[in-house]
Amino acid sequence: MFSPAEYLDMFEANSAAEESRVGSQKLFSEPVRIVEKYPAAEGDDLKKKHMVCLNWLLSETPLDLETELAMGFLDHLMLGTPASPLRKILLESGLGDAIVGGGVEDELLQPQFSIGLKGVSEDNIQKVEELVMGTLKKLAEEGFHSDAVEASMNTIEFSLRENNTGSFPRGLALMLRSIGNWIYDMDPFEPLKYQEPLKALKARIAEEGSKAVFAPLIEKFILNNPHRVTIEMQPDPEKASRDEAAEKENLAKVRASMTQEDLAELARATHELKLKQETPDPPEALKCVPSLSLQDIPKKPIHVPTEVGDINGVKVLQHDLFTNDVLYAEVVFNMRSLKQELLPLVPLFCQSLLEMGTKDLDFVQLNQLIGRKTGGISVYPLTSSVRGKEDPCSHIIVRGKAMSERVEDLFNLVNRVLQDVQLTDQKRFKQFVSQSKARMENRLRGSGHSIAAARMDAKLNVAGWISEQMGGVSYLEYLQALEKKVDDDWPEISSSLEEIRKTLISKNDCLINLTADGRNLKNSEKHVSKFLDMLPNTSPVGSTAWSSRLPPTNEAIVIPTQVNYVGKAANLFETGYQLKGSAYVISKYLNNSWLWDRVRVSGGAYGGFCDFDTHSGVFSYLSYRDPNLLKTLDVYDGTSNFLRELEMDDDALTKAIIGTIGDVDSYQLPDAKGYSSLLRYLLGVTEEERQIRREEILSTRLDDFKEFADVVEAVKDKGVVVAVASPDDVDAANESRPDFFKVKKAL
Repeated sequence: MFSPAEYLDMFEANSAAEESRVGSQKLFSEPVRIVEKYPAAEGDDLKKKHMVCLNWLLSETPLDLETELAMGFLDHLMLGTPASPLRKILLESGLGDAIVGGGVEDELLQPQFSIGLKGVSEDNIQKVEELVMGTLKKLAEEGFHSDAVEASMNTIEFSLRENNTGSFPRGLALMLRSIGNWIYDMDPFEPLKYQEPLKALKARIAEEGSKAVFAPLIEKFILNNPHRVTIEMQPDPEKASRDEAAEKENLAKVRASMTQEDLAELARATHELKLKQETPDPPEALKCVPSLSLQDIPKKPIHVPTEVGDINGVKVLQHDLFTNDVLYAEVVFNMRSLKQELLPLVPLFCQSLLEMGTKDLDFVQLNQLIGRKTGGISVYPLTSSVRGKEDPCSHIIVRGKAMSERVEDLFNLVNRVLQDVQLTDQKRFKQFVSQSKARMENRLRGSGHSIAAARMDAKLNVAGWISEQMGGVSYLEYLQALEKKVDDDWPEISSSLEEIRKTLISKNDCLINLTADGRNLKNSEKHVSKFLDMLPNTSPVGSTAWSSRLPPTNEAIVIPTQVNYVGKAANLFETGYQLKGSAYVISKYLNNSWLWDRVRVSGGAYGGFCDFDTHSGVFSYLSYRDPNLLKTLDVYDGTSNFLRELEMDDDALTKAIIGTIGDVDSYQLPDAKGYSSLLRYLLGVTEEERQIRREEILSTRLDDFKEFADVVEAVKDKGVVVAVASPDDVDAANESRPDFFKVKKAL
């Protein structure tokens, strides 16, 4: 192990160094405009691939807490929901495909505000800028509708009081919130004190009106603020190759300027670095790191109280947990009766339910009503393999939450969303398609490993194929075709959306999941009963045969990029492997050792990991932002030899086991506990099985690692490869290994 002292001893302390205080940037005296190119694929629609974003630095000094809170409310009012006026008018303008810019950002010393559009025609750049400025001016002059203010106030107050940090520990979230002030030498406790500023802000709005509160903020910090930077990004299909050529030229110049001694020293230093990267830390060094012992680990899995009951003939799961007077609810509908050809339309159907209007409420009023009465409602598909079964688990889930006194409102609104929304708004639906297409294109560039993972799953199991139809390259291709079809054949699409609703929304085969304390669970039953009585009671149709998979060929999805996302996977269950809890430990250890060291540290990728889906049996390797392609695949293929030759002492094994238990017993708030219990119920994971897996994890031995080497050999020998990669790297790979990849252009 190389200590920090070996490197730090080369430097001397500088007593004259300036303290590390961050200085404020002075506001500009006039706006600035920047025009840059970005790499884009060849295509006929390049003129419509421009981006424009307007950005303001709001203040030379940090905002006081009440102003910061008011700016947060203003941001939510303008952009927080699909019904928010600035977001709505930009998306409905037809000037672009999707919003860019994150609105108000206040995590740095000086707050900022950004908003713009991507997918903009070259001729419409100025129109976007004028629309942004004109809308902001109109909002300052006219203010916001009282229902919008009430909805925003309820949503943000609900969020502050609920303090739902998801899987992120609340204590750590509070600490990081404090550090946001502390690092700038401000009071670390101030960001946690929201109650008094919130009370004062609500009193001001009640006394002066919302316009008197928010209009001055828009005028001062945005409209009359000269510190505006407008960024225009222009698509350029030649930029990637020019950048690469320039980099090679610079490297060639550097090499030409070096002597033979310089080159020899560089080679020596590189070899020394590689040796340090690949040399494991010695056991005595690792023992210096404090850790738990296996005796500190509970022998039983975390128990979530679950009572399975029945209301009006519908199965209801109830989880008696303290939730601070909030009821969390999931309404689950089975998708197995849906026609296969309608699957790609399901995500857009879910969005339509929440973002189209009813007969008596337009979508703005519906969104505001949800914001005023509840903590939020979401609708989405869920698909997973079920271990031991060929047929997947596939459902539509409606999630909602509300304070106990608003439970009746919550279920009434869920019913409105499911049954009253009119799926007939062609213009809005086309916006959904454009937005979804833009999101998928962003995922290809920024999260290509998730695209590669979905594509591999689609080649290896039915559930993976379904998910890829609703969120992978196949979905992107569907959206590209659908964008034109919306104009040419809207009645058919609208009819298909209605068919999805009639097929799925039924009391038959419905499931309700509720999480709250016992008193609120009991009080909610009458509202659940009323909701279920309002659902259609259609006759069961039976399951539709979904049996598709993509061809199991190696595939390169080519995009304009300088980095790659490389995956390889195989189904271990199909090789005869029987699941053991030790597989969780081994996967965790591979991520923290072999794959970390070889793919990230030595290989230069931003990350590399493996994942074992214990429901489908798919074991996959993935890398992201990876400069390599075939070299990374060679690392994957070396995993079995690494496991066979592995030597580890009891301390290293114990740490691997404890790290795995940390994942299994990951931090969960009450809503997540109730939801996890629901998923286990849907996937048939029993408490007995959870106990067995835990015991297998805790009893993992080195022999299990060596035995698993033969299991993962199947990925090396039979695995399918999918890479989201640059055209040059794919061409080089196919030259090195003829016809290794089937090439697919995605952008």
